Amino acid sequence: MRKMRRKGLASMAVQTAETPTNPTTPAVDLGPAAALSCRECGHKVPLGPVFACEECFGPLEISYDFSAYDAEELRKRIEAGPANIWRYAPLLPVPADVATKPNINPGWTKLVKADNLARELGVTGGLYVKDDSGNPTHSFKDRVVAQALEAARAFGFTTLSCSSTGNLAGAVGAAAARAGFRSCVFIPHDLEQGKVVMAAVYGGELVGIEGNYDDVNRFCSELIGDPAGEGWGFVNVNLRPYYAEGSKTLAYEICEQLGWKLPDQLVVPIASGSQLTKIDKGLKELIELGLVEDKPYKIFGAQAEGCSPVSTAFKAGHDVVRPQKPNTIAKSLAIGNPADGPYVLDIARRTGGAVEDVTDEQVVDAIKLLARTEGIFAETAGGVTVGVTKKLIEDGVLDPSLTTVVLNTGDGLKTLDAVAGTGLTATIRPNLDSFREAGLA
Repeated sequence: MRKMRRKGLASMAVQTAETPTNPTTPAVDLGPAAALSCRECGHKVPLGPVFACEECFGPLEISYDFSAYDAEELRKRIEAGPANIWRYAPLLPVPADVATKPNINPGWTKLVKADNLARELGVTGGLYVKDDSGNPTHSFKDRVVAQALEAARAFGFTTLSCSSTGNLAGAVGAAAARAGFRSCVFIPHDLEQGKVVMAAVYGGELVGIEGNYDDVNRFCSELIGDPAGEGWGFVNVNLRPYYAEGSKTLAYEICEQLGWKLPDQLVVPIASGSQLTKIDKGLKELIELGLVEDKPYKIFGAQAEGCSPVSTAFKAGHDVVRPQKPNTIAKSLAIGNPADGPYVLDIARRTGGAVEDVTDEQVVDAIKLLARTEGIFAETAGGVTVGVTKKLIEDGVLDPSLTTVVLNTGDGLKTLDAVAGTGLTATIRPNLDSFREAGLA
């Protein structure tokens, strides 16, 4: 079933490699990246701007040659690296001199030990929030775009583009501006105004599409195969295998910040599902390289009830993720037909985790809970992960005695509408009597 629904993507991938979009692909230097490998059948092809297997229509991802690495030397090399994702350059599809090139250099964001939130939720084994709102454009999307930008350089693209639910649009605009690329990004026409402004301020072209994210994504796939798309690198389409690797750096950082240890449990938001699958890939790589001790870990996926195709499939015991029409305030997660949905199901089941969803009301409550307990103002996606964590604990699914990491992937200033009812405690006259009358003394 998975292979059948990717048939169109495979034909597009072949076309992307053979049409004038990139007629003279140079020999590329992407560090330890060795080839593109199909996640379904294992078929390998040379590195290039393709994203689906022509043999079985499955998705392509980066395969590496890590054979020359010694664990102790690699750990020292990483720890001596810059305080951004390029400290992990030996494990990423980037050239060795990546840190010298103009890029927004995201990563090495805070891992907050959330003791106050832990007390509220009854967590005794240690609760952490990986707060990725500290990236340059205040979302984790800076990580994946930084990776895609290096691939765009290697393949000779001149325009950086994407389909986006908001955060990615801003990340592409910023990265393109920094690197001297043209940018043109496509978004649903009804996004939160804060995200629209943040994407537009970098001076690139911002185009609203009448429809939801899935409509935007279909349009971008058509544009790739058209002469109008010549020279365009779509970070989450024809550059997707490289783009997706940026999410691995979350896994790397979490483990390094825990003292080179695996967490017992992680709660990860699901939009396309790519972030969750690549975090799992990053954890497995660290184990295989001997950088962390091998032990069981569980990964939990989090969705909003108004766009919960993966959660619905998980609860029903299905392997097929049926598309849904999104209707939720968590617009950054509002992808009704998630490309990596089936792989999320595999990972949740393999690790002993789960996929759960929460209502919009629970999302808002969780945003306020995290802000009140830890001083972290999360966007709606962070409200989803905190809300799902709370629900999983209450339902006895997530073990509160184990070390747990919850992801906040963006800044609450981007989704102010979600908490618009929050405001003044009181309005008083400028005197002490009025202050006391308000019950504030």
